[in-house]
Amino acid sequence: MGRSMSDERFRYTDRGVGFTFDTLELLDTLPDGLFVVDESWRVVYFNETAAEITGVSREEAEGRPCWEVFRSSMCEGACPLREAMRRGVPVRERTGYIVSAEGERIPVVVSSRMVLQGEGRMKWGVELFRPVRGGGADGADPAGDDLLARSPAMKPVLELLPEVARTEAVVLITGETGTGKEVVARAIHRMSQRKDGPFVPVHCAGLPESLLEAELFGYKKGAFTGADRDKPGRFSLARGGTLFLDEIGELPLHLQVKLLRVLQDRAYEPVGGVRPEKLDARIIAATNRNLEEEVKAGRFRDDLYYRLNVVRIHLPPLRDRKEDVLLLAETFLARFNRAYERGIRGFSPEVVDVFLLYSWPGNVRELQHVVERAVIVCHEEFIQVGHLPEELVREAGGAEETAYGGLRTEQERVERRRILEALAASGGSVKEAARLLGVHRSTLYRKMQRLGIRQER
Repeated sequence: MGRSMSDERFRYTDRGVGFTFDTLELLDTLPDGLFVVDESWRVVYFNETAAEITGVSREEAEGRPCWEVFRSSMCEGACPLREAMRRGVPVRERTGYIVSAEGERIPVVVSSRMVLQGEGRMKWGVELFRPVRGGGADGADPAGDDLLARSPAMKPVLELLPEVARTEAVVLITGETGTGKEVVARAIHRMSQRKDGPFVPVHCAGLPESLLEAELFGYKKGAFTGADRDKPGRFSLARGGTLFLDEIGELPLHLQVKLLRVLQDRAYEPVGGVRPEKLDARIIAATNRNLEEEVKAGRFRDDLYYRLNVVRIHLPPLRDRKEDVLLLAETFLARFNRAYERGIRGFSPEVVDVFLLYSWPGNVRELQHVVERAVIVCHEEFIQVGHLPEELVREAGGAEETAYGGLRTEQERVERRRILEALAASGGSVKEAARLLGVHRSTLYRKMQRLGIRQER
């Protein structure tokens, strides 16, 4: 389990006030969650409040790496403990969220400090946290479970969202199908000043061209046969909120001209109307097409493209953010356990291998559907390979053979999985993964080469 703290005198300091505890039992009286890690970042103490908040018992927590227990949005790239170590001073009142054992997203405020020994080496790392009730500006991440991320590829996206949300700028979200473009749009809406207004999506590829104009602009009574009353369009329904134009690349050219005029004049005319109506909605557009290529091919107007491309957010495919696959899978598992009243505890090691080897052409949406299907058909304690779609297992098996040139022994399978998990936890840093695994970096490089693991940041 790592070094015990039972014989240590432990000094806890917060807000400039110091308390010295001779027995660890007193830490259980704290109203905040608190855990302590050793120099290997393994939990050596987990107080009762921490167990209540996270849903992870002390017995389950102690001895495990802290990122496996305290599943926080700050674990990769913004870890307060690492910052305290780097700067040599306590880090106070950092906001973020954790994912509980039940899959619940809990906004928290975190403070950290290091207890050092000779030559600046860490002896203990101490993290204190408390839930934030009400969320929002106090630290909740409003992006939705599908945007859970700790990969370097997603860090620029998550950092940009709050900045974009503060403005009224038009946003263009790009990325492959299933990467979560609407999730990002809803996150921007929830973080914006328009959060109390409606979020109105329009799927431009899902409506017949003959109906799309009336859906967007609305129409007046008598505008055409069958128009026996006024009908407000999506521009009107989004008043005070956000209008999300999904698959904007599918918009017909004649409607592209009209949309450009709406964006320029901030006004629109319903079909059959005689006077313009003011647009009071933020516009967010999304596409899985390469609009630059569409412009060159004459299928998309360049002036509309430039008008839409004020702030651009590109979502990387899931195959480029492998560090997030297991985090998302566990979150979906908790969600569908609740939805289908199941008690599945997790994924077998073989399923973890498949998930990490598969290329996920359908991205996050495909992963969500795979986990949902597995929960429906699984009646065991852990999801097994037999609960996954055959084609997924088959493709992952092909990737496995390409990676290692053949089947592995069980020992190699376990070793490879541990290395992949360490690389995921370290954001792709071989140096940091080697430290987590307790081996020299050159040794880890040799193991990676032998097991066919490519270094990907």
